Amino acid sequence: MAATSDGGGMGPMAMAPPHAGGHTTAPPAGAGAGSHMSMMHMTFFWGDHAVVLFPGWPGSRGAGAYVLCLVFVLALAALTEALTAASRSVARRSTGSGGGSTTASSAALLTAAHAARMGMAYLVMLAVMSFNGGVLLAAVAGHALGFFLARSRVHTGGSGGGGARDRELGDARDGSKA
Repeated sequence: MAATSDGGGMGPMAMAPPHAGGHTTAPPAGAGAGSHMSMMHMTFFWGDHAVVLFPGWPGSRGAGAYVLCLVFVLALAALTEALTAASRSVARRSTGSGGGSTTASSAALLTAAHAARMGMAYLVMLAVMSFNGGVLLAAVAGHALGFFLARSRVHTGGSGGGGARDRELGDARDGSKA
């Protein structure tokens, strides 16, 4: 059905004119012509003048603050991996050799560990979204270091490899023969 001009149908809709200058987004409120707005990088870049997680940090405070930022991101990523290993260990202990049920205190501990781990993982993700190449490398190195230390099952020292995994494999082999 065609739209009529007598008010019985819908007429043509008016289009809003584009913003001045052809831009589709307006500057934030309070950003006048004299204010200095920093641009966020949308591609990876190298350099120590980055803003990571907090406004102005490390910013242009120098190489020392940038290195501290990289160490912070590395430690945060490593701690994320350590919490993953710790929560898996608590989950294994709480279920025990019985069924799959856990106690309320174990469930609360696992929930708190999961919330902390996810919070740290999102902080690492936000740090990487600064699009700084050094921050990306620090995050990847932190995850790798955390995995190696907490979850790779490599144990130094001791009596040549009689770890829990070897016992589990031995138990599985013994059970399959019976």
